[in-house]
Amino acid sequence: MNPERAETIAIQALGWLAANDDLFPVFLGSTGASADDLRAQAADPAFLGSVLDFLTMDDAWVVAFCDAAGLPYDTPLRARHVIAGEAGMHWT
Repeated sequence: MNPERAETIAIQALGWLAANDDLFPVFLGSTGASADDLRAQAADPAFLGSVLDFLTMDDAWVVAFCDAAGLPYDTPLRARHVIAGEAGMHWT
């Protein structure tokens, strides 16, 4: 997966979260961001990584997103690793 594809998946995840009436407020609360902040940061790879971090906290969210997007279930985590690059790798 290349970085552009990973960012596209993260943007899809952000759109899916924004359309989810139950989960979107949880996401906003956990990030401390407003809807305006999301629009301003939607192109920032660090922010997109945080979207994928949030999504991958719960297997049910991953399954629901991937089912809606027609993606394999490992895609969000693979995209997160690509966005993070080597700086995001933790071996401990």
